[in-house]
Amino acid sequence: MNAKKLTRRDFFRLTATTGAGALLMPEAAASSLKINPASSKANEFPMRTLGKTGITIPILSMGVMRADNPNVVRAAYNAGITFFDTAHGYQNGQNEVMLGNFFKDKPRDSFRIATKGKFDYPLKDSFEEDFTALMDLSLKRLQMDHVEIFYTHALDKVEQVTDERIINLLKKFKADGKTLHIGFSTHALNPKLIDAAVETGIYDVILLSYNFKLANLKETDEAIARGVKAGVGFIAMKTMTGAVEDAEGKKTINSRACLKWAWQNENISTIIPGFSNFDELDECLAAVKDPVLTESEKKYLAMLCTQEMMFCQQCGKCREMCVEHLPIPDMMRAYMYAYGYKNATLSKETLQELHLPDRTCSSCGKGCRVKCTSGFDVARKIAAVTPVLHVPDALLS
Repeated sequence: MNAKKLTRRDFFRLTATTGAGALLMPEAAASSLKINPASSKANEFPMRTLGKTGITIPILSMGVMRADNPNVVRAAYNAGITFFDTAHGYQNGQNEVMLGNFFKDKPRDSFRIATKGKFDYPLKDSFEEDFTALMDLSLKRLQMDHVEIFYTHALDKVEQVTDERIINLLKKFKADGKTLHIGFSTHALNPKLIDAAVETGIYDVILLSYNFKLANLKETDEAIARGVKAGVGFIAMKTMTGAVEDAEGKKTINSRACLKWAWQNENISTIIPGFSNFDELDECLAAVKDPVLTESEKKYLAMLCTQEMMFCQQCGKCREMCVEHLPIPDMMRAYMYAYGYKNATLSKETLQELHLPDRTCSSCGKGCRVKCTSGFDVARKIAAVTPVLHVPDALLS
């Protein structure tokens, strides 16, 4: 390859597979092993402090959920990204395994890890034992004695946030040194969860869906501001509203505009876009290098606000209309994963966690009674996504 024509994307691909030292003189390659590869570059990105944790991180982080190529993780790390978000259930645990293998020989102060764990609610009698085993298995997979943040995953009820058994176990994880900070993640778009977290006084971080399509944006921003005042740090996910700008999933969204929009809120410490290849990483890096939202990008996002997309508002009104009281918001999220993210494996994992009845929608009679406030054809989307449950994993993307 002609070195004079080496692009940033080419550089990432080379460094991801061979290491940055391969592009240097032998002496330089040897000396570079003594340098923290992330800390020398992270300051090129704008930095923010994550609530009362005191952690200062770049405004761009990595959601590893969809990534299954450690070379993409390496490229992100070499570019200066220092915070990586995973979960116990991602890729049936292999996501944590991949990160553990990648980071096992890296300086522990050159990166930060967050992972998450789900539980059934109401809690089982064996909750403490089961959830402790989950936490310990995550640490084993990651080959670490602690993570920076441990979240209870995908909470959607205030009583889950305030449940004393959950709170006491999270406190124990922190006291035992298994995690430095505790929090919860939520797709529910419910500001009451934030206020409940503030009232408990024990949550350090909240990971929440946050994007320009939120119907309750004003209420969400106000709750976030109250949380920040109380010392809670906020991390944003789902900033790209499903990765596509249309209801059919045919046109990729302008990811730079989406990221820049979310960064306008200085109460959001960092964003964890789920890039899974070099091109997607390139787009995220281009955004963070020039994070100011342009007038044309504002007009573009304003235009999208008026049309149907794949992002479900998680309002829950559909549950009340559904004869079978199905978890439709979560099913719509699974649909987004399949047809927006183009990730059928993640869609199947999401559906499996819902424990749906064998014959979904079998009692609807003359037709679906759900009238979605976002205009979704709920019956059609359910019919399009539930067959993924019966596809062998080996045939999924």
